[in-house]
Amino acid sequence: MSMGTTFPGPAADHPLELFAKTHLQNKILLPNDEEYKERQESFWSLYSKLEPACIVRPASTDEVSTIVKTLVAAGQQFAVRSGGHMQWTGANNIQDGVTIDFQLMNWVKFDEATDTVDLGPGAHWKDVYAELKKLGRMVGGGRNGKVGVSGLLLGGGKTFFTGSRGFACDDVIAYEVVLADGRTVTADATNEYRDLFLVLKGGSSNFGIVTNFKMRCFVCEKIWGGLRILSKDNTGAALQALEKFTPHVSEDVESNLLLFIAYMVEALVQVGAVENAPIYKELLSIPSVMDMCKMTTIEAIVSEYDPVPSGYYNCFYTLSLKNDIRIFNKAAELHNQVVEDLKALVPDGNFLTECLFQPLPRCFGQRSAKLGGNIMGLTDQPADGVLWVAIVIVKDPEQEKVAYPKLRAWGEAVRDFASSIENGLLPWVYMNYADKSQQPLASYGTQNAKKMKSVAAKYDPGEVFQKLCPGGFKISDVKL
Repeated sequence: MSMGTTFPGPAADHPLELFAKTHLQNKILLPNDEEYKERQESFWSLYSKLEPACIVRPASTDEVSTIVKTLVAAGQQFAVRSGGHMQWTGANNIQDGVTIDFQLMNWVKFDEATDTVDLGPGAHWKDVYAELKKLGRMVGGGRNGKVGVSGLLLGGGKTFFTGSRGFACDDVIAYEVVLADGRTVTADATNEYRDLFLVLKGGSSNFGIVTNFKMRCFVCEKIWGGLRILSKDNTGAALQALEKFTPHVSEDVESNLLLFIAYMVEALVQVGAVENAPIYKELLSIPSVMDMCKMTTIEAIVSEYDPVPSGYYNCFYTLSLKNDIRIFNKAAELHNQVVEDLKALVPDGNFLTECLFQPLPRCFGQRSAKLGGNIMGLTDQPADGVLWVAIVIVKDPEQEKVAYPKLRAWGEAVRDFASSIENGLLPWVYMNYADKSQQPLASYGTQNAKKMKSVAAKYDPGEVFQKLCPGGFKISDVKL
């Protein structure tokens, strides 16, 4: 295929007919099938509930290759689903097309000789941790057990171990990838596909379909952590403690903090199993309404830590902000106004908002660089920062039509305020939290965007993963 390829689709036949000459008929679900309905219901966000003409569930890399060749030959649009956790419409499902669902490719295979694990793209992190716990091993993966392996890793992946091990993608040592022409290759840091290896570390679904992730393992038998619920009256004290905490993360890379302004919750996770670590001194001095911190395990805490419920319209907007109390206070002030607006919109109170802050110190990007680097552009972050997420959740589609614009207005107001402060708005937009209106790939910087465009053109000259697979953030949409 050449760069100017036009596809013959949408296919004239029903997508089911495309697979008539393959061995995949028993892997296909149609809208009247009970399992089709179950898979649709299993999506976390109501935004994802589009209705594909069929769902195809491969069980092996060879089957994924057959599916890709079949769909490309027919010009049939498709979507790819791992855990289905990216929240906006079209990210991991497709109306009237074919959804490739990795439900059956959920293996967790530990190799004792190399202390590595092979993960199928359809695995969920709670199951990964449960399996590795039996072997006394851990990987740096998702902090919510319901999240799928593939989406988190291809979006970079914030973990409880980012301070010491980099982002989740930094612990991936090889990717098995089905390319647009159906070929299967293994990309690692030293072989002929090392350019592909680099861009998959945060570059998402722009280059092929990853069918196996090989990750480094390590030992982490127990941690200390949990949720502390604070009174709303202590919001100011908590934000001040956050500002003081962030610069010291480089001195204690095993201590994590997530500060939610919702019901004023702070999540403390100390992966070195140090109870009441000194870095938490100021945070722990704030009186709590309830304190659930204890010695526990990663497997247990990712099941407890589920701040955003399923079965709603989940609206997210994210920014990287300078570690500056003025910006924190502005975000919190605007959050209060959004809550008041939603009370009028949703009189029964069936909505949820969160104003979430997480430390994003410069040492995170520096750690990634020491481990070989990724494509996300955090190496030269100009100041210690925080990763901020605005979240609004409503149940009714009519409420969503009003709530979503309020979320965007909130996010854009924080962006504009931060921009008025020197280095107040940091460049990076975290893909796994980003709204559809944002441009995480562009936020990686011009040189990294050029690399991604070059690699996409090399391995997918016909733009299959730009046009036939339209879901997610596309490098073709980035303007240089």
